[in-house]
Amino acid sequence: MNLKKIPWHFFKRFFGIIMGTVIVAVSINTLILPNQIADGGVTGIAILLHYLFQWNISILVALLNIPLFILGYKSVGRQLFYWSILGVGTLSAALKFTDVLSPITTDTLLASIFGGVVSGIGMGIIFRCRGSLGGTDILAIVLNKRIQFSVGQIILILDAVVFIGAALIFSPEMAMYAMIYMFIATKVIDLVQVGLDYSKSVMVVTEKPDKIAEDIIHLVGRGVTYLQAEGAYSRFQKRVVYSIVNRAQLTQVKEIVHKYDPDAFVAIGDVSEVVGEGFQSWKGH
Repeated sequence: MNLKKIPWHFFKRFFGIIMGTVIVAVSINTLILPNQIADGGVTGIAILLHYLFQWNISILVALLNIPLFILGYKSVGRQLFYWSILGVGTLSAALKFTDVLSPITTDTLLASIFGGVVSGIGMGIIFRCRGSLGGTDILAIVLNKRIQFSVGQIILILDAVVFIGAALIFSPEMAMYAMIYMFIATKVIDLVQVGLDYSKSVMVVTEKPDKIAEDIIHLVGRGVTYLQAEGAYSRFQKRVVYSIVNRAQLTQVKEIVHKYDPDAFVAIGDVSEVVGEGFQSWKGH
């Protein structure tokens, strides 16, 4: 195989998935397992079985995923299938090699919080590299084609089953800690994928679109798009001023709108990610 012919983004994706998976394994062995906190999905089932029977968790993760890979081979895309195998294989190996690490804390609440942060960072890196840890992701895609539930709803139901199992095996309190862990992990995953640089979309329905647009372009330094609109009641044709700005520029835009048209209708919304001129580049997407 000629490595020079393999594109750089392949290596970036490959090593990104491995790095994210190792981070998740460290979180499990130093924060989650020592404090009896359940995870979601197949990894959560493996953790519960480990607690009950003291079976090796790294082997459990691999064995539980094998039937799911067989089941989902024809149902998921080839790319997702192979990258999921990489994720699961690396997770199984990383869990084995990091089980010598000592627990970071024995405080269950701290473990739930920081376990969520560390696991969220790892999972966020994996998802950002378009990888997967298999398990319930594959099962949800398979079931989605057979029952009237979305993939997200199926994953939520499967995670709920794991949390119920944690409540029965340990206590309702431990299931609550698991929910704290999952909630924080989910938020951190979103943060890693879209970053901290949230932008704002601004739509202005005004009688002075040209003056407002001109100031946004020249004073704020942001592009403006005109949207053709018609009032449902008045039937008047209007041009709507549309722009995307960062949070620091929002106040300036509002001042410009108020300066030219205090009666303008302004709608402001959150934009989690913007790719294009003046914002993020397409590099890496």
